[in-house]
Amino acid sequence: MGKVIDRALAVLLILGAGGHTAGSFNAYGNQPMVLLWALSASILVILLGALNLLRGGRPGDRALAWICAAGLVAWMGCCVAFAAIAAIAGTWLEPHAAIFLLLSAGLLAFSLRTALRSEGWPPAG
Repeated sequence: MGKVIDRALAVLLILGAGGHTAGSFNAYGNQPMVLLWALSASILVILLGALNLLRGGRPGDRALAWICAAGLVAWMGCCVAFAAIAAIAGTWLEPHAAIFLLLSAGLLAFSLRTALRSEGWPPAG
């Protein structure tokens, strides 16, 4: 069941990046500089989702799990910063940031579980 949840969170993160991309074009289509940065975030989230899908298929790869964990922590920091900026602007609960934060927190738990396992890569066999 854990593997299904892990993969579902990664797929939802990728789908969220797709929504972020569409929303970015809608909101910033006439502001190329802002659009570029918004699309950069979409690329980051797609890569994080893909890395986490890969990690889910390699349960003994602790190095990959640490890379996923580090990327997720960085992305979660961006989500918190975005929510703080939105709060200053008057939006007290930024739902997009909250959803990305929750998905990332779940994936971080799975990444840390893999990273902190005692066996190394490749598994003995």
